Amino acid sequence: MKTIKLKKESVQLVKNVLKDIKASPDLGIYKCVQCGMCTSVCPGAKETEYDPRDMIRRVLEDDETVIDDDTIWNCFSCYTCNSVCPSGNNASEINQILRQMSIDKGEGMKKIVSFAAYGDSFMELGVGSIPSNFFDVMVKDIGPEYMDLKINIEDIRADLGLGSYILPEKAIDEVESILDNSGFKDRLKKIKRCK
Repeated sequence: MKTIKLKKESVQLVKNVLKDIKASPDLGIYKCVQCGMCTSVCPGAKETEYDPRDMIRRVLEDDETVIDDDTIWNCFSCYTCNSVCPSGNNASEINQILRQMSIDKGEGMKKIVSFAAYGDSFMELGVGSIPSNFFDVMVKDIGPEYMDLKINIEDIRADLGLGSYILPEKAIDEVESILDNSGFKDRLKKIKRCK
């Protein structure tokens, strides 16, 4: 374990993280003892170069380059790190805040542009749905059964005694109004311009 000695003048990044609206009031970043428990259980760390302990260290050391580090995008936001942290810290939450900082700087937009189609599905259907531009990947990962499911979903739901998953037009209009008034629609347009 490496002891981190904080200097008064070098905690601006920590302050920015803590004042973010997504930061829990009891976020234990200052209590981090760099034990590595978060990294030891992190599925992202097992499969990539992402290291939650190192990310926290960099935030505590006021290393703003962590915001532009590609590895922060390898966090699965599964909160496993939080479940084992002896200090009550939450690397996943801090990671999400850093990602938003990256998006706000414009760099992170490139990382999320491929997911803009999910936003389109909310606007069009009123619910989240896997966009058609991901179908090939789903078939590759799951097999041709995926397309059979997509094509026959209404019949399958009927056989199970379930109603349609398609929202009534009025509900779709209400969701679209909420997304428009909340700024989601404008933000989606901004993301799409990064293509």
